[in-house]
Amino acid sequence: MADIHRLILEHGVDRAREMATSKTGRTLVDVAAAMLAQEEDSMGITHAGFALTSLPHRSIDKGPEPEYHRKETGRCTLIVQSGRHGDGSLVGVPYGAKARMILLYLQTEALKTNSRQVELGKSWHSWLKAMGESPGGKTYRLVMEQAQRITACSLQFLWETDASVTRQNAGFVNNSILFKSNPDQRQVALFQDVIELNESFYDSLKQHAVPVSEAALRHISASSTAIDVYIWLAYRLHVLNQATPVRWAALRRQFGEHYAKLSHFKPVFLDALALATAVYPEAKVEIADDGIVLHPSRPPIARREAALIA
Repeated sequence: MADIHRLILEHGVDRAREMATSKTGRTLVDVAAAMLAQEEDSMGITHAGFALTSLPHRSIDKGPEPEYHRKETGRCTLIVQSGRHGDGSLVGVPYGAKARMILLYLQTEALKTNSRQVELGKSWHSWLKAMGESPGGKTYRLVMEQAQRITACSLQFLWETDASVTRQNAGFVNNSILFKSNPDQRQVALFQDVIELNESFYDSLKQHAVPVSEAALRHISASSTAIDVYIWLAYRLHVLNQATPVRWAALRRQFGEHYAKLSHFKPVFLDALALATAVYPEAKVEIADDGIVLHPSRPPIARREAALIA
């Protein structure tokens, strides 16, 4: 999966784009080049539970259980329950790339400052800028919707060990991220400029923190599957001692249960894997007929920086 980085380093970005045989290939060159050119990077942090499970990729509002999301992979299970509006209607389960990037911001800021109190800024514009999002009407609506879902829902992480099952019940946060309407969207203010992470979730995050590259995730922030694959690789690769195969069935259970056929899932996963490894140059991943093979790799963020959360 390192061929694209070698291509850029040997031939330069422009020539690498010319050698790409598709629009997707040119996009990968652009993303990989942007990551290679990154002069500064900062550490992001996510809960290990999100490396083993995930939020939905799509809305489940019209599904058979629109208030409930359960994701089970191996020894970890995530259960998310939608909150409700004052009239009893469902707020909805958070989903998609925007929800993942909001959670990344909240988790990162909490551990970097060693505080459950996370500053958002005085307006949605300043908050979007801090998250690396481009302010705009569509972005505003998407972020507002997912922020409301996140702050209203509750979650459980169930951790299975040889001896027991550990339950960690909590919400993500204790107060809501709400917005005041204003015709001039640049001036839309937050009801709170500080939000508080739930104590149980915060304590669990400190115990199960996974360092990631903020720059890498911002470069792939449009793809929820690529975000999940990147976080999974960041969690797994640097602790491996030997090559580890992962079969297609296991990959589908973790990243594509909503695909009816494996043949539909494979191309989507391979595109997401290509994006994830484009922003994780150290990742050593081999594609095989029956799945992929993970090889021991350096972590995506320097050990010196990662030690700050230890």
